[in-house]
Amino acid sequence: MTDPLTAALADGIALSHDIDYLRMRDELSEEEIALLLKVREFGEGEVLPVVNDYWERGEFPFELIARMRELDIVGDTMRGYGTTPMSAVGQGLISYEMARVDGSLATFLGVHVGLAMQSIYLLGSEEQRERWLPAMAAIEQIGAFALTEPEHGSDSVALEATARRDGDSWVLNGRKRWPGNATWCDLIIVFARDVDDGQVKAFVVEKDDPGFSASKIEGKVALRIVQNADIVLEDVRVEDDRRLVGCTSFADVAKVLMGTRNMVAWSSTGHAVAAYEIALAYAQRRIQFGKPIAKSQLVQAKLVEMLGEVTAMQLYCIRLGRLIDDGKLSDTMAALAKYFCSVKARDVCRMARDILGGNGITLDFHVIRHLCDMEALVTYEGTAEIQSLIVGRDITGQSAFT
Repeated sequence: MTDPLTAALADGIALSHDIDYLRMRDELSEEEIALLLKVREFGEGEVLPVVNDYWERGEFPFELIARMRELDIVGDTMRGYGTTPMSAVGQGLISYEMARVDGSLATFLGVHVGLAMQSIYLLGSEEQRERWLPAMAAIEQIGAFALTEPEHGSDSVALEATARRDGDSWVLNGRKRWPGNATWCDLIIVFARDVDDGQVKAFVVEKDDPGFSASKIEGKVALRIVQNADIVLEDVRVEDDRRLVGCTSFADVAKVLMGTRNMVAWSSTGHAVAAYEIALAYAQRRIQFGKPIAKSQLVQAKLVEMLGEVTAMQLYCIRLGRLIDDGKLSDTMAALAKYFCSVKARDVCRMARDILGGNGITLDFHVIRHLCDMEALVTYEGTAEIQSLIVGRDITGQSAFT
């Protein structure tokens, strides 16, 4: 049972401030602000009160899916097919606000929209877009994305899952690891290597396809609400019309991943902002030695450092989104933003946990949940180390991958 002092401190602390020190909101359009406020109201009013319980149990809050349908927040720069028109900054703000209350729901949307839907949108034919995207845009069919394998994470370019052409069908074999939503999704984008030409191809596998199985990965201490899975493909047969025709090599996979690094940068910033808001409010209320700990020079120094990092992340993300909207984003720009924001956000969450002392490790104050979830964000969509190598190769002209 939570003691009365802890309960009193926790009550009203989480997300009690709106951190925008350099007036980031002045850079947003009215439509983008409306998106931010709509998702914020949903997150603080409906997600935050229940999220700790679901996180602790490692279960997905399926009852929130119906409410998410009503928000009309599926867009991510896609046009048509039932999607909601929005800028890349607008989509980023959705990830930002979702992660500010819960990284798992931000990841759910990132997988469904940024990976599964974008794979079909960018790599599929017009017929394939019409076939799958409208139901996915309405969040009536849920998508997942299977690239990483048990033996191939950072070197996913070397994936071993195979696709063999057999008449008008393809036969898929192999294993995948970590795809979110995969234990309950309706369809999953599976990447496999064509045994004939050695190139990577993409296929839409449906949950009831014979030979497809997904088992939940247990024991996670990050993004516990996300239902990550181990996937087995045993002679899974899919018709040729379920091969995404625009994917003919791993370079096409990279087109999808470049866009999702925008979402990871924004989500990381949302985690960091939440941690900073909580730490600031806590420091102003927590009395030690007869005064608020916010009066301590050591605590103020940490808060200022955290604010500096948070503000830099916000500005990174705004610029990243505008580059996407202008068609000027490169993969190395996306890599730098993902690297900087994920690493710095983890640092901010760690400092927030320090400021909260013993209370920092309890779910009552949310910070430990954000810190644990950031451990996943630093890793997925390309680890921080891989992102640094991508940028390092670009600025030096020398590859350090080998």
